Amino acid sequence: MSYDVHDFEREVIQRSYTVPVLVDFWAEWCAPCRMLSPVLERLAERANGRWVLAKVNTEEHPELAYRYGVRSIPNVKLFVDGQVVDEFVGALPEYVIERWLQKVLPSPHRHLLHQARQLLEQQRVSEAQQLLEQLLEADPDHAEARLLLAQLLLLAEPERALQLVANLEVSPPHDELAEAIRTLAPVLQLRSEEELPPDPVRPLFWHGVRAAQQGQFDTALEHFIEVIRQNRYYHDDAARRLCIAIFKFLGEDHPVTLRRRREFSSALYV
Repeated sequence: MSYDVHDFEREVIQRSYTVPVLVDFWAEWCAPCRMLSPVLERLAERANGRWVLAKVNTEEHPELAYRYGVRSIPNVKLFVDGQVVDEFVGALPEYVIERWLQKVLPSPHRHLLHQARQLLEQQRVSEAQQLLEQLLEADPDHAEARLLLAQLLLLAEPERALQLVANLEVSPPHDELAEAIRTLAPVLQLRSEEELPPDPVRPLFWHGVRAAQQGQFDTALEHFIEVIRQNRYYHDDAARRLCIAIFKFLGEDHPVTLRRRREFSSALYV
């Protein structure tokens, strides 16, 4: 099912905050448009409400065609949360459009993720975790939810955090955080100094591990940087890799990152 747009702001922009809206820009004189229309109708019917189809006649609404850069038709644009997230031009085969939709449609649970982020901003960590667990129960492959939950669990449950991101594929900049968790989690699972290779710097490295396990990343960086100064390649260059992982985990603008970055670089090249 589809509907002709009369009030674009209400019927497309505002509605797209609730459900993705696929907008078909078309015209009566356009033969490819007439070919594409029944294909989109069938796909919309099979979608069962996961997205809706809206039609904009460019002859009746030239201002909308101009606003959204429609230069040839049919032009199909997907609106999510008020923005165009992807589009295609031309009368594509049905199976191609199906594959495109599978790729570009957002998770139906994206609002749970948004709520979880809001709760984290308010320091309501346990409530955010509950929402993320709920989201992943419904959609176990939701990459952003897995990454965010792994970030929350890293200190308390490093083994599970590692499982969440072990084979996770995310796009930049999320890939750096995932790699940071993959680097930190095994070290945070260490339980004794004896699990580390013997070396004069081993006690110093262990103090860094213990500090990291307690979330004292500034102290952990201090110890790891000193390990780099004394034995750069101890434990397969672990101190350097852990410093970088902590910087990525905290974020480049975090005060601890800003305070220790220059000291870290200096230790590497002295």
